[in-house]
Amino acid sequence: MDIVAYMAEVGQQARTAATGVARSTTDARNQALLATAESLDAAREELSLANGKDLQRGRENGLDAAMLDRLELTPQRIDAMIEGLRQVATLPDPIGAITDMAYRPSGIQVGKMRVPLGVIGIIYESRPNVTVEAASLCLKSGNAAILRGGSESIHSNQAIARCLAEGLAQAGLPENAVQVIKTTDRSAVGELITMPDYVDVIVPRGGKGLIERISRDARVPVIKHLDGVCHVYVDSHADPEKALKVAVNAKTHRYGTCNTMETLLVDAEVAEDILPLLARAFIDKGVELRGCEQSRAIVDGLVEATEADWEAEYLAPVLAVRVVDGLDGAIGHINRYSSQHTDSIITENYTRARRFITEVDSSSVMVNASTRFADGFEYGLGAEIGISTDKIHARGPVGLEGLTSQKYVVFGDGHIRT
Repeated sequence: MDIVAYMAEVGQQARTAATGVARSTTDARNQALLATAESLDAAREELSLANGKDLQRGRENGLDAAMLDRLELTPQRIDAMIEGLRQVATLPDPIGAITDMAYRPSGIQVGKMRVPLGVIGIIYESRPNVTVEAASLCLKSGNAAILRGGSESIHSNQAIARCLAEGLAQAGLPENAVQVIKTTDRSAVGELITMPDYVDVIVPRGGKGLIERISRDARVPVIKHLDGVCHVYVDSHADPEKALKVAVNAKTHRYGTCNTMETLLVDAEVAEDILPLLARAFIDKGVELRGCEQSRAIVDGLVEATEADWEAEYLAPVLAVRVVDGLDGAIGHINRYSSQHTDSIITENYTRARRFITEVDSSSVMVNASTRFADGFEYGLGAEIGISTDKIHARGPVGLEGLTSQKYVVFGDGHIRT
């Protein structure tokens, strides 16, 4: 296959299809989502057979158990894909909404209208259900999508692509509104991220290595986050019971997510009282604690933390612990080492809480809540395409609105500028 020619064709088709999707009605896009759900339901056997090929090849290629688990399309995961499509169909359509309308002294009315971004390229690894998630959010928000899944899930993704094509056709939308790349050749990714004439934004979903490569080489804007180095700071005005409950949940609810706490900060003023309680709770749950000099003086058995621990995203039952000099020390540490994903303060002091949310420069900042809430569904977005730690356009969980932009609209009645 001539990858350059193939990707150029995919890009051209997506650009043409984007026009058709952008002018489609909400009802048509919802019909496409619901028809795709029906198609997936009818294709369960085909999906399982295709997924079986991927699993077999994965085993032969030595994929570990965790990767194989993410790759597998169980009946329950097919159910979840179907339900996800139906849920996205019920979400409010952001396209065409006009806000901030106001009369100017000249007599014209000026407002902003929400519009699709155009063509969204999404690059992801292993999990074939992401194909449905990504396609549904792009379609609902009026965009065309080019999806490049991991080579390990090629058969599963192509089977899902056929269901998506059926759904689009039944709704009368362009079949090329969602295209799943048919080749496992890695050079296809290089082409996709360097086609600004055809692609408006890239969303990488995967490991840090993938996202770093996309961010470095792309000639198209990228919506991404690299790390989830999330902090919980226990202030001297914290309720100890709240601090224990929130901190333990933030770390142990799930270890492998980007919104899991990786560093615990404790105010020196209360460290001798509360740190032993926290340490015991974490140790009881099998979490390895790596502490600073002060924290190791308070709690026996902590591993000595190095500079690298303050920057680490463990994604494992390992936690860095540091005693800090009050709120200033906590904010200083977070703004130096945080990946600007999610950080939380535990305090009963309103003034300190306000300072924390004002001065901590992260995409989600919380008061008395677990970092695990940093999620599109938990924020009421219905669904998300990912988390963004960028500061331009979308920031934090990216839902339907994050896959749109705004343009100014002006209404006059023969007005001219004098």
